[in-house]
Amino acid sequence: MQIMVRDNNVEQALRALKKKLQREGVYREMKLRRHFEKPSEKRARERAAAVSRARKMDRKRAERDAAK
Repeated sequence: MQIMVRDNNVEQALRALKKKLQREGVYREMKLRRHFEKPSEKRARERAAAVSRARKMDRKRAERDAAK
């Protein structure tokens, strides 16, 4: 990952770096790796995330259909 510093503006470059790291999911992965997660806990977390995503998609689809 590379960020260019323009006009010696380090603050702006740092903000851009943080935004890229956030978008790539580095912070989320660091948080998950702080402690060991049992495989069963990992499966349960991933399953819950999948259910949450599916419900969100259903809500958006229903909202779009209601607007038509």
